[in-house]
Amino acid sequence: MGGAVSAGEDNDELIDNLKEAQYIRTELVEQAFRAIDRADYYLEEFKDNAYKDLAWKHGNIHLSAPCIYSEVMEALDLQPGLSFLNLGSGTGYLSSMVGLILGPFGVNHGVELHSDVIEYAKQKLDFFIKTSDSFDKFEFCEPSFVTGNCLEISPDCTQYDRVYCGAGVQKEHEDYMKNLLKVGGILVMPLEEKLTKITRTGPSAWETKKILAVSFAPLIQPNQADSGKSRLVHLPPVAVRSLQDLARIAIRGTIKKIIHQETLSKSGNGLKNPPRFKRRRLRRRRMETIVFLDKEVFASRISNPSDDNNNNNSEEMEEERREEEETKPSELKPDPPVNFLREKVLSLPLPDPLKYYLLYYREK
Repeated sequence: MGGAVSAGEDNDELIDNLKEAQYIRTELVEQAFRAIDRADYYLEEFKDNAYKDLAWKHGNIHLSAPCIYSEVMEALDLQPGLSFLNLGSGTGYLSSMVGLILGPFGVNHGVELHSDVIEYAKQKLDFFIKTSDSFDKFEFCEPSFVTGNCLEISPDCTQYDRVYCGAGVQKEHEDYMKNLLKVGGILVMPLEEKLTKITRTGPSAWETKKILAVSFAPLIQPNQADSGKSRLVHLPPVAVRSLQDLARIAIRGTIKKIIHQETLSKSGNGLKNPPRFKRRRLRRRRMETIVFLDKEVFASRISNPSDDNNNNNSEEMEEERREEEETKPSELKPDPPVNFLREKVLSLPLPDPLKYYLLYYREK
């Protein structure tokens, strides 16, 4: 699945392309996509493909195409404080983006069939929390993952405000999925080859909307245990935050407000995202074409047809290249972003252990 938008050179350009194609339509979703680099969820040897609008699979590890994730995020209509259940949570990429929107008082649970993928997701989550430049811009609802088949969830589990299933749902399992929702909740899942949004408008009332034609691998049916009974999946309990944790959230929130007020007083306007520096594009563009044939992948670069008929422009294009090279150092090397929250915390007259606690013991 995927290929709806052009490949990007980096995560920001991928998001720009998704916005231009109207797959990303709201500011909250855009912020979440920009905050987490998709390449961080790839194995090192496959990172060259991270910014293509294509699904990726290696063994049990799987990522859907960016255009699919963006449609899912938009359809879920996420808001701070909601509860979210991700069925087939995989690498945790989607769950982490959702957690940036849910905030510290949301609930973020995932069910994944493969234990090795759960371990992979936990490693990626730990890497994001400890090293991401954007982590301190948000209050994060950390996902919790459990191993099991999502068709065997214990019937006494709590219901959720938002549910997503990342595998094809057979028609006979539609009601099972619907029953995971609270009244007013939204379920997004591939149903009968369509990405489908179902809103629970009452105890027995539903609104259904088909979003996008998709092709997902079907849900894996449960295996019966030797006793003939299924293995029930027990979702994580909805835990109450400790007083210590609540204090950290409140202190960090207060410091962010102070930083915002200081910025307002200096600049006279609100905080804005710094401009992104990009290479100036040449007028002659090339389009990357990827062809799948049997199990082989063929990639070719096809020049714009007009190139063959306009050889006289070669001198002008060469001059453009030289200009680009001359301007590249200043355009591509902006000052590194400053983590004002981290600087402010480290400057406080507090014991070092408390400072590190306020910073989540982050490495940056």
